[in-house]
Amino acid sequence: MAPATSSPLGLAARATLGALLQPALLAVFLLYPPGTLAWRAAWVLVAVSFVAASASMLALARTQRALLIERLRPPLQRGQPGADKILVLSFAAAFFGAIRFVPYDVFMLHWLPPPGPVAAGLGLALVSAGWGLVAAAMHANAFAVPAVKAQRERGQRVVDRGPYAVVRHPMYAGAAALLVGTPLWLGSTAGVLVALVPIALLALRIALEERFLRRELPGYEAYAARVRARLVPGVW
Repeated sequence: MAPATSSPLGLAARATLGALLQPALLAVFLLYPPGTLAWRAAWVLVAVSFVAASASMLALARTQRALLIERLRPPLQRGQPGADKILVLSFAAAFFGAIRFVPYDVFMLHWLPPPGPVAAGLGLALVSAGWGLVAAAMHANAFAVPAVKAQRERGQRVVDRGPYAVVRHPMYAGAAALLVGTPLWLGSTAGVLVALVPIALLALRIALEERFLRRELPGYEAYAARVRARLVPGVW
């Protein structure tokens, strides 16, 4: 039986909710006390998030409908290794915790001197690049689902085009860019250090996911030998 989200109306409603959810959460986490509704930099970030999320959902609806249905499923699914479920929940908590820390540091803690205008501009560029990388990865890879699992019923195969020709996990690379760019743009140097916690959890998930793919996905071992970088070319 086809999932409920496969109906055009149901899919459109879920996609609209998905496009609104992340920028709405971002606004609450940044602007709720100790933040302020007059925080211009935060509103710019929310606007970028809304435009990027909406564009991604629209592009998936037009070119990767099956992937959109998969990405709208819950992050914890049947057939997903238990360790991955723990990492997904841990990463979500660390991700939103890192975002929530930023307004506390900017308005109350002041743990480190704030980044200068050039570093802040770099932060916004990283946020934009991170969203672009995530969108490019989803466009290239129809199997980029949120849960680590075998997708035999969907004919899963190794994808080595687009950003996957450069790094093996471009979506995670995009998430890391978002995590670093957000506190830089908002003026929290300490927030960049806090962002290392969810990035470390991403690295752990990469190790788990690659063990799974080497075992379950034919051709992944050869792909990993061709594309050496997991997250950042020349670094790791």
